[in-house]
Amino acid sequence: MHVLHNLMEDSVLQAVSEFIAKEDICTCDQCRLDIAAIALNSLPPRYVVTNKGASYARADLLEMQKYVDIIGAITKAIKLVKEHPRHP
Repeated sequence: MHVLHNLMEDSVLQAVSEFIAKEDICTCDQCRLDIAAIALNSLPPRYVVTNKGASYARADLLEMQKYVDIIGAITKAIKLVKEHPRHP
């Protein structure tokens, strides 16, 4: 059975985990997922269905500009969540 999957989500979640450890920001699940959601909403999705499609899309995501776009989106999202966390 084929499953629809957004590879951009994997890339963003991994990058969020790496960046959150380096930033002075709350690392709770709520803040981490808020950062990922904000970043993903500003990035184009990379949906795949087959393993072959996933391989091509992963190679595309490794392109430097796409990596820079992901980092930029996460940086903006971290700033937003830091200024307006959804918990006390």
